Amino acid sequence: MTPTSFINPLFRSFPCILGGAVLTVILSTGCGGGGGDASGQSGSAKKQTIANIGSDTMVNLAAAWAENYGAVDKNVSVEVSGGGSGQGIAGLINGTCDIANSSRHIEDKEVAELKAKSGKEAKEFLVGYDALSIFVHKDNPMTEISMEELGEIFREGGKLSNWSDLGIKVPGAKGEEIVRVSRQNNSGTYHYFKEAVVGKKSEFKLGSLDMNGSVDVVQLVGKTPNAIGYSGMGYATPDVKILKVSKEKGETSIMPSVATTLDKSYPIARPMFMYTAGDPAPHAKAYLDWILGDSAQQLVEKMGYVPYKKN
Repeated sequence: MTPTSFINPLFRSFPCILGGAVLTVILSTGCGGGGGDASGQSGSAKKQTIANIGSDTMVNLAAAWAENYGAVDKNVSVEVSGGGSGQGIAGLINGTCDIANSSRHIEDKEVAELKAKSGKEAKEFLVGYDALSIFVHKDNPMTEISMEELGEIFREGGKLSNWSDLGIKVPGAKGEEIVRVSRQNNSGTYHYFKEAVVGKKSEFKLGSLDMNGSVDVVQLVGKTPNAIGYSGMGYATPDVKILKVSKEKGETSIMPSVATTLDKSYPIARPMFMYTAGDPAPHAKAYLDWILGDSAQQLVEKMGYVPYKKN
């Protein structure tokens, strides 16, 4: 059984979780018990499988969706694993998954590779939003930060290397150096943060602690008084503090939330996607349709993300 420290507290009540080298969850929609499928079938038909791979930001949400789909169609087994947006899209290209989860847009080169290998176009489904949050240790007295200051902390050549540069003294910190906690470069979160904060033409400052998953970032920040890191809003724990963020230094800083993501006042929110190679198979299409429906979107907010809204 995967240790509960690797699972969002909001998600710990869900059964059928298996662990691996990365956070991997394999959920049969029949393991939740109860309920026939939408057509009232008894479940005697052979189960169809949906392989769902990708974004670590989305993995808790994807697992919750998969588990709850058991009440809709127990003849479909949804197998969910993380590993990063890049891994999910690679699985789609290589034909090892049916649905790829991604916290970034698929890249042009990936679209071309999918077309070359399968003859199919990538089909995109917007399934929700995530407010990418800035985390510091709970004892850090800082409450807000600007996009400019974040860039100076994380960007190669950035001028902010010590908490004293920001006028901050962190209780319990060993020295003044800012410990930067980031993600590995196969992560959609890494790519989004680079584009939105570090800069498209800039690189990350060397020496950051690059973590495999969203949970890992928050756990490390919670154990390290002089750390700062970025991860999904839904991964907050009592050991960390989320900073309010302003677009420019001196402007009003905004706390990430459902409301501030939807009204676009929070500056580092991003969409979450699911991708298929061409039109999905009927059972996968039914699952995606359900994800965009009311009951599945209620789970989005419950799990700490922002529901998909049609314009």
